[in-house]
Amino acid sequence: MTARVILCLNAGSSSLKFALYQFADGDEVSLAQGAIEHGALDSRLWIKSVQHDVEKTFKNLSSPLDTLRQATKELDKLMLPPPDCAGHRLVHGGPGHAAPVRITNVLINELRSLIPFAPLHLPAEIQGIEAVKSHFPDIPQVACFDTAFHRSMPELVQRLPLPRGLWDEGVRRYGFHGISYEYITRTLGQSLPARAIIAHLGNGASMAAVKDGKPLDTTMGFTPTGGFMMGTRSGDLDPGILLYLLQQKHFDAERLGELVNKGSGLLGVSGITSDLKTLLERRSVEQDAELAIEMLCYQLRKHIGALSAALGGLDLLVFTGGIGERAPAVRWEVCRGLEYLGITLDAARNATDADTISDVGGTCTVRVIPTNEDLMTARHAYQLLFSSKIST
Repeated sequence: MTARVILCLNAGSSSLKFALYQFADGDEVSLAQGAIEHGALDSRLWIKSVQHDVEKTFKNLSSPLDTLRQATKELDKLMLPPPDCAGHRLVHGGPGHAAPVRITNVLINELRSLIPFAPLHLPAEIQGIEAVKSHFPDIPQVACFDTAFHRSMPELVQRLPLPRGLWDEGVRRYGFHGISYEYITRTLGQSLPARAIIAHLGNGASMAAVKDGKPLDTTMGFTPTGGFMMGTRSGDLDPGILLYLLQQKHFDAERLGELVNKGSGLLGVSGITSDLKTLLERRSVEQDAELAIEMLCYQLRKHIGALSAALGGLDLLVFTGGIGERAPAVRWEVCRGLEYLGITLDAARNATDADTISDVGGTCTVRVIPTNEDLMTARHAYQLLFSSKIST
């Protein structure tokens, strides 16, 4: 069987994250992972592979194409094989995409029409597609949508209490982090119970309720700003607050977007940082750091309760994402008070980020499962282009 190499890309406004995988004879091999992160004056590149760790700084790269070229140049220096295709993680697929698709000019034009749905993400992601098209003109590309996982939620969950005309225009609850949720559900496979909640907790964060293996509900809505508070995002707000800021404080749309997406959440409440690790270190001496952590844990606990109500009970709670996988203090505080759902944690196992952290006496299993959105993207690209069968 011919080995296939897949380049996975996650393009943002200030970074390009990438990974290289090789698929052959049912095996999935991670060749390299890395990123180029743009600062005010320069760009930092890092790559981790089986044999090498690379870290370099460059004068700030001027375009997505320059960024991609620099990344591939450094991968070439490691003697890694060139890609046979590229898979892109895209934040939004609109109402029409419930599965990965091969990228065409028609799709690129459709993505441009969706920019108003995700103005903070899609422009950079489209530029990433175009950069690959320019640098690797002969390889196919695949789009994997973070919204696709949630497209089969019931209409009553996707609908917002707004006039039907807006629903027809695509204004609805989409949900995000779908590639991560799909990775977790596939990893669990036959062990996935009837009623599960997956909590993807990072700087951006959400939860999904999965019933009988299918998505039932999720916390994010029309945009990734919705749901509970995050690193810099506000989460759900009373719409009247937005009207107040527009009418009384004379905010314009740009300033409002900056507030709810970049100036709120843990950063806004603490006044210190959006970095949870730093807040945990300073909570004993900074009252506002403590308040931010308490608010986050309270909101997470409340949303677990709400999604459990939608599920009719809870058999499994999964923590994933950077915070979910590596912040035992947060997991402990979130689960404290959820004993009525059968959730009790084993303190020692939780402290070591063990796979299963629930106490043997609890009726609901609590697990910590690392997610891998790059690998899920690579699997989709490989399956769509080269195979009808794939390892899970």
